[in-house]
Amino acid sequence: MSNWRDDPQLGSPLPILKTEGANVLIDLPDGARPTARLRFVDGADLFVSWVWAHQPDSPRMTIIGRELVSPVLDRLARALPTPLAGETGIDALRRALTDGVLLDADREQHLAQALTAALVPQWLGSELNALEQAGRRPHLRIQLSPSTAQLPWELLSTSGDERGIDMADVSVLLPPTLRNDPARTVSPWSPEAPVVAVLDPVVPGFATGGELGSVLGPVDAASPLAQAVQELDARRIPSGAALRRSDIGRIALAEAVADAGRLLYVGHVTASTHALDARLHLSDGADAPGTTPLIGAHRPYSAAEIALGGDALAPLRSPNRVALIACDSGTDMRFAEPTGLVAAFAHRGAEYVTATRWTLPTEAGLRRLAPQLGDRAAGMLTDAIVAVNAAHEAADPVAALGAWQREQRMLWTSTGDPRHSPIIWGALATAWTPAPAAGASIPSRN
Repeated sequence: MSNWRDDPQLGSPLPILKTEGANVLIDLPDGARPTARLRFVDGADLFVSWVWAHQPDSPRMTIIGRELVSPVLDRLARALPTPLAGETGIDALRRALTDGVLLDADREQHLAQALTAALVPQWLGSELNALEQAGRRPHLRIQLSPSTAQLPWELLSTSGDERGIDMADVSVLLPPTLRNDPARTVSPWSPEAPVVAVLDPVVPGFATGGELGSVLGPVDAASPLAQAVQELDARRIPSGAALRRSDIGRIALAEAVADAGRLLYVGHVTASTHALDARLHLSDGADAPGTTPLIGAHRPYSAAEIALGGDALAPLRSPNRVALIACDSGTDMRFAEPTGLVAAFAHRGAEYVTATRWTLPTEAGLRRLAPQLGDRAAGMLTDAIVAVNAAHEAADPVAALGAWQREQRMLWTSTGDPRHSPIIWGALATAWTPAPAAGASIPSRN
């Protein structure tokens, strides 16, 4: 199948605009990283607009017909392990893993090409080509719409085996009303700051092997995850055991993050009918303060409570960097009001929040439901956790995580080995929400 490098008409339902991709190089300062804000907006059709930071007075915009967008987005949804309407969680995992598109290199490549053809405007593609030819790697800050919320730009096909992650660093762009809120204060970052690690917490009332049970299962002391946790020990809080603790609820978490630089959470997140009700599952019992309804003996911690508090519960102070390695932890953009867990942590001070676009299968689930993997599934999820942890230690977490994703992409497309399938690494995305710069070159209304 063709793509934007091969066919100038591809991806654009409108007549080609008389513009040269090389124009993106005009006024680009030497040594500066080209940065664009790219937004998808749902209407009867799909509106796509973008503006480069070095060309603030030259925004671009195009419209893609919904008849071109809907079929390929439906194909993407059927390839992902997130439940479709009427499906249970296990139904979705069986559909996505047993004979799944994302575990088959040829079919995944075809899906990536179809997504590219439908969703990447030719004008933008030609600009990215021009930047690549000039040796300038851009940063795309992308605000997706509800219909495109699970689109993994990192997987979009460019040329041959190359993907979007090979051409650009990509981050999630939160709405301007949140990122430019004058009441928002970004927490400071220091590489020496404490790291709060909440790894596979025990959820009251749920058995280890059941719903809301253990995500990681037994972790070998010699595993990369165990070693990464050990390397944090001088800075890790709470001290003591790192895995399957039953004493870290919302109050303990608030105390731990008060002076921390990072939060690494690995566990369960559940989505709801609106973004503010997205729920983090800690070790809170029924007596925990808050307004989120109980699930048996457990009170989940909602995005609303993190951002706003409630019922004798103060809003959470977020550290500068937050990683939420859990199913559907980054669902904000699926809702008309994108105010889920990512937005909640950003509102409360986070500059970087890494979360997931879709359901993450556990290694036990991969072993059981993906016959082509079997025991080779060991390490797929924990390697991703280690990579995110390392990225959040870097000066630029977006670029660092992207570098790991590129390594996985190269292994995937060069070998077709399902152990390097994007089923896990393609789900990860980082929202970057720095404090607004005084006199910023791009108007805050865009």
